[in-house]
Amino acid sequence: MTTLAGKVALVTGGSRGIGRAIVSALAGAGAQVAFTYKSSEASARELTEEISGSGGKAAAYRSDASLVGDAMQTVRSVTREFGRLDILVNNAGITRDGLIIRMSEADWDAVLQNNLKSVFGYSRAASRVMATQRRGKIINITSIVGVHGNAGQASYAASKAAIVGFTRALAKELSSRNIQVNAVAPSFVETEMTARLTEEQKQVALSHGAKRGVAQPEQVAGFVVFLASDDSDLVTGQTFIVEASHIKAKGAPPVQLPG
Repeated sequence: MTTLAGKVALVTGGSRGIGRAIVSALAGAGAQVAFTYKSSEASARELTEEISGSGGKAAAYRSDASLVGDAMQTVRSVTREFGRLDILVNNAGITRDGLIIRMSEADWDAVLQNNLKSVFGYSRAASRVMATQRRGKIINITSIVGVHGNAGQASYAASKAAIVGFTRALAKELSSRNIQVNAVAPSFVETEMTARLTEEQKQVALSHGAKRGVAQPEQVAGFVVFLASDDSDLVTGQTFIVEASHIKAKGAPPVQLPG
């Protein structure tokens, strides 16, 4: 069984959706978990109480992930309260979907600021702590949209594709300090963000897949726990697609099972 006992983790955007599932999974594996939230204070409080009630330790920090100053302050606060920082999960992100001919500059900037600059700010702050410890894990949550693209999501796709390149570069920079950097690219996951899609958009997203259902946040979180653990020490600079709905099944030969 994977254990994170004695580890301290920080998850950005951890009060809802995939982030919340990651916080719960890391705590369930034995880590002490800090997480950020921007506006959902009630959800953040509920999550910390839930983890505390199960015998774990969690702390929530209000922070705007897109602001580098907030990132630096949050990492300082976490290391002051917990004594160290072993795991960073860059999960915070937003969408401002729309066709490029109608997309405003403000919407474009907001997506890149929240999705990409946040990864820079938190990774820079956390890597300084981890480099001193000579050990750490940085896990960036990107998206299948950043790998294959999607009409109407140019800004989101650009931000998530950039995270893939950032992950590869940072892994090389930090390898000498025994810090592994990887990315997780979920496909269609049932969250508050995807709940805003129309039924037609959902069907288009699911129609290309070998797996015809919607993934749950807990499925993504389970893989993040593996990347956060010592079991993944030989893995760095990789982007993992953890949900199968992006695979086109059309024309694939049937699998012949023995017997």
